[in-house]
Amino acid sequence: MKCKQCAGKLEVHRSCRRVRLRCTLCGKEYQIHEVAADLDRETEEVLERYTAIIYD
Repeated sequence: MKCKQCAGKLEVHRSCRRVRLRCTLCGKEYQIHEVAADLDRETEEVLERYTAIIYD
């Protein structure tokens, strides 16, 4: 997936109680619901590992 801000690569970033997508280039973080419509298969497979995603 690509960052909407800079087109860098988004990677799944898990911290204590939340899962976000973080750009490896500019560092911008997205909540899952912000990019849900644009998820690619690779990112979906990573997110499937988590039983619950907390929105905050």
